[in-house]
Amino acid sequence: MPREARAANVVDLEMSTGADSHTSLRLWLRLLTTTNLVQTELRRRLRAEFDTTLPRFDFMAQLERHPEGLKMSEISRRLMVTGGNVTGLTDQLEKEGLVARDVDPSDRRAFTVRLTPAGRALFDKMAQAHERWVVELFGGLSIDDKSKMQQRLGKLKQHLLDCIKG
Repeated sequence: MPREARAANVVDLEMSTGADSHTSLRLWLRLLTTTNLVQTELRRRLRAEFDTTLPRFDFMAQLERHPEGLKMSEISRRLMVTGGNVTGLTDQLEKEGLVARDVDPSDRRAFTVRLTPAGRALFDKMAQAHERWVVELFGGLSIDDKSKMQQRLGKLKQHLLDCIKG
């Protein structure tokens, strides 16, 4: 079945909340559904092409942005996961030679984690593929559509941050 026909057959579940549902609720469900669709496809492709998971990719992405390394507690905060999750990922990636864990000289109870040269090389390949995939997945939108959506979502993000602070 052609892609267009499959897309036309997809049930628009977020719209099934009913015509009387608040527009904000329908928008939230549309955002959530869209995010889940993109994440599911990225997870599938990471597994197929690199035999890895999205959490491992996200973990390595944080380290790539900080070549000097990050404390495990900082990785946990940035990824919004528990310290146990970070420890488990660190253990796996260290065993594979993709990250190194060093005692933090300023706090002997803490560890700093950084990508190894092998980890950096693998992440570079994954990041390039990830970017291609995202570009492909958003390819149905014009540059103008993407720009306007980014601007509007930025406005929503700022409103949410203001609500949370208030």
